[in-house]
Amino acid sequence: MSDFKNVSDPARQPASRSATPPVSRPVIGLTTYLEQAQTGVWNVPASFLPRVYFDAVTRAGGIAVLLPPQPVDAAIAGRVLAGLDGLIITGGKDIEPARYGQAAHPATDDPRVDRDAWEFALLEGAIELDLPFLGICRGAQVLNVALGGTLNQHLPDVVGTTTYQAGGGVFNTVDARVEPGSRLHGLLAEDSVSVPVYHHQSIQQVADGLAVTARTEDGVIEAVERVESSFGVAVQWHPEQSEEDLRLFEGLVEAARRYQEARA
Repeated sequence: MSDFKNVSDPARQPASRSATPPVSRPVIGLTTYLEQAQTGVWNVPASFLPRVYFDAVTRAGGIAVLLPPQPVDAAIAGRVLAGLDGLIITGGKDIEPARYGQAAHPATDDPRVDRDAWEFALLEGAIELDLPFLGICRGAQVLNVALGGTLNQHLPDVVGTTTYQAGGGVFNTVDARVEPGSRLHGLLAEDSVSVPVYHHQSIQQVADGLAVTARTEDGVIEAVERVESSFGVAVQWHPEQSEEDLRLFEGLVEAARRYQEARA
């Protein structure tokens, strides 16, 4: 039998160079903590992130990649972002107040300048690329400060209670009104939500380019979004704590999938 017949078999042909590569699950980068941590006999500085964060990403259809704080400049941030389809700036310690022109309040955490530098560089790069991003708790504050806004450093001084951070790792629940017509409203499809909170700081002066999309009855800002981003949503609450509610993560993953398709 002639070998020419096999050569013409499509199954044996190399893939066309012009063929569009198949789109897979989008890759979502999540920033992490860098803290002293103990496991077994080891008690060392370590990068870690509570599992609920990346479990939410995988359950929403994404691939989770952890991004530990490290030395960074614009080129390094760009290289990291080139491998991502979406970004989550996670919760954690307070931002250094000098970044928004304030002296530290006695209740403000000791600064984590390495994490601040890492996350600000990644977020600024994501905005430049129009890479979809979601800010969670500290992440909402990073977004506001990165764009020129300020923070209330200790909410009990503002609202008179510890409702927003009970302490001891206990999440309180607060009600927030969602702004009609906002991207957040489109994701949640509700005019008000009851959300788990654990923050003693909040957005004070809102940065230019951000729209407030959720507030509590006492005026605390619980969500903002960057108007010019295709998907730039940030919430002060902790959606990863609501195991059965993946709406924000699903929204990010879907936006990341569109970003991936456009890039492909």
